[in-house]
Amino acid sequence: MNAPEVTPIRQSRTGKRPIDLPKGVAVTLTATTVAVKGPRGESSRPLPGGAKVVLEGTQVTVTPVLPGRDGSRMQGLTRALIACMVKGVSEGYTRGLQLVGTGYRAEVKGAKLVLSVGYSHPIHFDIPVGLKIDIPADSKGTAINLSCHDKEVIGQAAAKIRGYREPEPYGGKGVRYLGEKVREKAGKSSGKGK
Repeated sequence: MNAPEVTPIRQSRTGKRPIDLPKGVAVTLTATTVAVKGPRGESSRPLPGGAKVVLEGTQVTVTPVLPGRDGSRMQGLTRALIACMVKGVSEGYTRGLQLVGTGYRAEVKGAKLVLSVGYSHPIHFDIPVGLKIDIPADSKGTAINLSCHDKEVIGQAAAKIRGYREPEPYGGKGVRYLGEKVREKAGKSSGKGK
């Protein structure tokens, strides 16, 4: 009788690379959470599981504990999440938005971002804790710069602001990411064929 085949533990190409901690960044590990503290702030999150995280000096290594593909997937995910947290607290993340349209403006009033984007009323966006919104003076309110140490917070905020008035394909009006190419369609030509 043959012994049952044991599925080997596979390593993820990205996940097996160690994460180097920059100067001033400290990582605290528990059985289920990881916390990262640095000059730009601090972040903590629960670990997804399926991978073992080890802190050795100024390096964090992630190894899979599940056999087969699931182990390498969870290893890659865990490593990516920790690497994003380390980059966020050491360098920070920035995202730019651009308002395109006649009369489209943005201004910060206290803890709210007030947008005038073609509706009959202004839109009030509550600025999340830890997110910094800056409107350059030379842009006349048509550019919004977001900065934060948390990649999820900045990405979600930028997507929500863009969602208030997504760029439309006929005139290109709306809120777009800085550098985003909006695919424009040709408008209907009236009076042809008569």
